[in-house]
Amino acid sequence: MAVCDVCHNKCDISEGKTGACLARKCEDGKVVPENYGMITSIALDPIEKKPLNLYHPGSYVVSVGSYGCNLRCPFCQNHEISYGVPKQLPCRYMAPEELADIAKEYEPQGNIGVAFTYNEPLIGHEYVVDTAKLIHEAGMKTVLVSNGNASMRVCEEVSEHIDAMNIDLKGFTDEYYEKVLRGSRKMVMDFISHAATRCHMEVTTLVIPGFNDSDEEMERISDWIAGLDGGRGAENVALHISRYFPRFHMDRPATDVEVIYHLAEVAGKKLKHVYTGNC
Repeated sequence: MAVCDVCHNKCDISEGKTGACLARKCEDGKVVPENYGMITSIALDPIEKKPLNLYHPGSYVVSVGSYGCNLRCPFCQNHEISYGVPKQLPCRYMAPEELADIAKEYEPQGNIGVAFTYNEPLIGHEYVVDTAKLIHEAGMKTVLVSNGNASMRVCEEVSEHIDAMNIDLKGFTDEYYEKVLRGSRKMVMDFISHAATRCHMEVTTLVIPGFNDSDEEMERISDWIAGLDGGRGAENVALHISRYFPRFHMDRPATDVEVIYHLAEVAGKKLKHVYTGNC
């Protein structure tokens, strides 16, 4: 049995079993990433799809995902790989060296590197770091798209090797994070605060009717982002305000488009770069 220190769940994992993320396993009394190099999804995406609007706009990035997640968002759009188990998923092992070679192969098509995305990359942060080192050795860039629910140890290890991040700040109340998402708002905020001093940072908030769609909450989010990196967040950190659609276990109506545009105006009072998504 071993305790995993990767995220807020702090799973006490029995020998041969996996934690809540379905990806970290206890083997010989140690917690290891069972999903290391197991790729379920790979595509050459526009960088804006991550979304990253201020980092090498117009370029492409090889985007890869594995399986597993440490949250339980009821509206997850990638629930098949986030909450599926390996034997039920089409996936194959891809060594860091192979992924680096693929990234280089697509450089003539405008590819700038690799983005770790789709499921939650930080539950397999060892693979992220190993691959990112090779990507940098090849003279290319690294991107992380994450929910940010990871310990400071993981944040420090990973941020050293990542050039740009988009991190979800899904709301600004502990109740929403803990009761709906099964996560930790403080851990996400600590992650973003530290990483914003190490690499390019953009933030995404998915607006869910009745949960995080008030002017007050958006004011608090944008005010906090503005203060990142010693107050440089207002100029340097982009906020993506995205529209929710019914997915997975949540069937409430989609967010009204006008609400998204209005909240973008609210955030724009504090932030220079605010973008709307899914509208």
